Amino acid sequence: MQKHTIHRAKTGQFSALATTLTYDQESLSELINAPFSLENIGVQMQNKLENYSDETRSTLVYELKKQFSTISPTSPVSKNIEKLASDRTFTVTTGHQLNIVTGPAYVIYKIIHCIRLAEELKMKYPTNDFVPVFWLATEDHDIEEVNHTTLFGKKITWIEQQGGAVGQYLTNNWKEMKAEIASFFQQHPDSEIHHLLEKYEGNTVAEASQQLYHTLFERFGVVVIEPNVRGLKRLFSETMKREVRESFVEQSVLATNKKIEALGFSPQAFARPINLFELSTGKRERLLEVNNESVLKAIHDTPEQFSPNVMLRPAYQETLLPNLVYVGGGGEISYWIQQKGIFDALGLTYPLLSVRNSLQVLDISILKKMEKLNLTWEDTFKPLLDLQRNYLQANSGDELDFTSIDTALDKLSEALTKQATLFDQNIEKFVEAEHSKLTKQIEGIKAKFTKQRKGQLEVAMKQIEDLKTKLFPNNGLQERSESFFSFCKDGNVSQKIDLVKNAMDPFENDLIVLLLD
Repeated sequence: MQKHTIHRAKTGQFSALATTLTYDQESLSELINAPFSLENIGVQMQNKLENYSDETRSTLVYELKKQFSTISPTSPVSKNIEKLASDRTFTVTTGHQLNIVTGPAYVIYKIIHCIRLAEELKMKYPTNDFVPVFWLATEDHDIEEVNHTTLFGKKITWIEQQGGAVGQYLTNNWKEMKAEIASFFQQHPDSEIHHLLEKYEGNTVAEASQQLYHTLFERFGVVVIEPNVRGLKRLFSETMKREVRESFVEQSVLATNKKIEALGFSPQAFARPINLFELSTGKRERLLEVNNESVLKAIHDTPEQFSPNVMLRPAYQETLLPNLVYVGGGGEISYWIQQKGIFDALGLTYPLLSVRNSLQVLDISILKKMEKLNLTWEDTFKPLLDLQRNYLQANSGDELDFTSIDTALDKLSEALTKQATLFDQNIEKFVEAEHSKLTKQIEGIKAKFTKQRKGQLEVAMKQIEDLKTKLFPNNGLQERSESFFSFCKDGNVSQKIDLVKNAMDPFENDLIVLLLD
């Protein structure tokens, strides 16, 4: 394996705001607590310690133990849950919607980034412990965003329309979907992927997802949390009631959005008068009426029936966890910079923000195609038309130059004519006729050369286009479309997770390119 890096701005794949969040958080000081750095972690630990109660910590540990009692966590996970009872333990967190079978590869990358960051922090601050957490967005309701995955270029969809929060969807009818995924690895019947698919089970999507991610990352001690439970929602009930009474989120976000626009960027989302949903079987409905007494009573009695939307969810997460850093993609982190006013209004410690590592993986089959086309890994980031134009310029010039053949033919004609003049006129005419035939034959050969070369170039143009499509499906990075399992052709997922983990660096800003030989 070879590892290379490239500045994100040179890839054409990241927005200006995402690039700024990655390389220059200092310029966004009005919108964040402090730039992400190893040194700022120390200050962040002290801030969180002073602003995180023992009661919240003990409730978190109790609820996590209850969740994992049915999953039977291995030692690294159970030990990390126990460590969370200590005020010397903190979390680094990422989260995502419940895409079937983990969805695009970058979901896996986010979790691995958290694992690596926790390891780095332990080395820097050895007297503290750092637990990687994966937050399941079980309350999200947009099934169309998560009901599919792409495996080896083929889209696989779980067709289901139950309604409400996706985490509450029943999994009665997804055996066919799992069987289709397993069929890609039928030549490796004893490989790890089949065990993972067996573990991808539960009465609901939330249960199955928690089980799958736990199985994938249990050896690293990753705590996979289901936040949509009564005991945890109680810790957030006062904030939800405040939102119903005061509509404070919208006011805070409007003020922050003005700062974002003043810096030349556009806000990613807009707050509503009330940023909560009410959950029921098959439904997730927005709350509309401010200061509704019946809603306030319901939040007090059954907080698990209420759900924060995208603008309030970060505050819920940071209320529950002794968290230091949130890890996300550039687009995702863009939502977080709209949150500072909300955190200030709640007196809640705002986390450091780390833009996850982004990876482009080129396996041996891709590398062979690139070699045949004389392309480097840097070339693959160039626009398609530029690649095709460069190839034509490099390959259609000298090879189709018939000057030397024409010159040789002229010399042959001259020599034959000179020789023929030594004999009679009939010989001279015969030589001229034969030379004319030879010239036509040569022209025919040249035409065949030209046709064949044109065909070769057309094939090359198509190969370049196919290569770009494979590496940049839908004109985006492969990690945004292709499943991580697509890089595990032999079904051995843990091996590829280790390979990616070894290549990752949570303090690397550039995009990482892996060449797998």
